[in-house]
Amino acid sequence: MAALVAGAREGDQRCVARLVSLVEDASPLLREVMATLAPLTGRAHVVGLTGPPGVGKSTTTNALVGRLRADGRRVGVLAVDPSSPFSGGALLGDRVRMGDHALDAGVYIRSMASRGHLGGLAWSTPQALRVLDAAGCEVVLVETVGVGQSEVEVAGLADTTVVLLAPGMGDGVQAAKAGILEIGDVYVVNKADRDGADRVRRDLEAALGLADRDPARWRPPVLATVASRDEGIDAVVAALDEHRAVSERTGDGQRRRVRRAREEVEAIALTTLRERWEARSGRGAPGEDLDRLADAVAGGRTDPYAAADELLAAWAVSTRTAGPTDPT
Repeated sequence: MAALVAGAREGDQRCVARLVSLVEDASPLLREVMATLAPLTGRAHVVGLTGPPGVGKSTTTNALVGRLRADGRRVGVLAVDPSSPFSGGALLGDRVRMGDHALDAGVYIRSMASRGHLGGLAWSTPQALRVLDAAGCEVVLVETVGVGQSEVEVAGLADTTVVLLAPGMGDGVQAAKAGILEIGDVYVVNKADRDGADRVRRDLEAALGLADRDPARWRPPVLATVASRDEGIDAVVAALDEHRAVSERTGDGQRRRVRRAREEVEAIALTTLRERWEARSGRGAPGEDLDRLADAVAGGRTDPYAAADELLAAWAVSTRTAGPTDPT
C-alpha cells in the first residue's frame, strides 16, 4: 500500500488507477487505503460541474483542463456516467471528449459508473476524490451524470460548484428553480453563439437577484462560453480561483470541507450498519422478526412506525447478547 501511494504521489498513473479501482470495488483493503491517504489530503480544489444532459459538460471540462494545464497545474477528472437500470452497464463515454489530454502525464481522467446511485454521482466518488487529492492533483474536476432540479448532490461534494445551462433547454421559469439557484457558485451559459443565449443570461441574473444569498460573501457570476472553441474559458477559471480565495477568507471553504467529511462519515456508518443488518438477517433474527412485522403491517394489525420501533428494539437486544467472537 505504501508503494502504491508513493507511486501515485510521483505521478504514476497506474498507481493512481489501482487505488481508484480499490475504491470502486469496495476492496477489503479500502480502510488501509484511506488510513494511508488521510495525512496527504485536503489540498486540492474540488470543482463540480453539473447541468442538464447535452449542455456541454464534457466539452467544458476538456476546455478547463487545457486552460489549467497551461498554468502548470496538475489536474484530475472524475467523469460520472449513468448506469443502465436494465443491464447495469455504462458507456463511460465522457472521456471520449477529453482525448486531447489522454497522453498528458499531468492529467488523470477516470470515468465512473453511477451504478444506480442517485444525485448525479457515483457512491465511491468521495473516496476517489481523496485518492486524486493525495496523488497531488491541484484541481479535481467532477463532472456529474447530468442533473436536473433535485439531483444536486455535487454541491455537497465540491468546493466550487459550476452550473451549466444552454439556450433552447427551457424557459425563464426553469432558471428560477430553487435547486438550480441554490447550488451554484459560478453559472455558465454555454453554447453562447446560439440564438437565445442572451435571454438565458438575463433570466438567470434576474432569478439570482431574487435568491436568498448574502452578496457580501459571494455573488455568483453568470458567464458566457462557447466551450467547443475555448471561448470564455479564461473567465471561468478566473471565477473559480476568485471563489476559492473568497471562501478561504470568509471561512466558507472550511465549513464545506467539514460538512463534506460529516456526510462521508455518516454514509460509511450507515453502509456498515446495513451490511451488519443483512448479515444477521441471513442467520434468522432480525430477518424473521421483519417478516412477522411486515405481515402484521400488511394485515392492518399494526402500523409501520410501531413495527419499526419493535424491530429496532429486537436489533438492540440481539446486538447486546451477541457473543464476543461474533463478527458483527
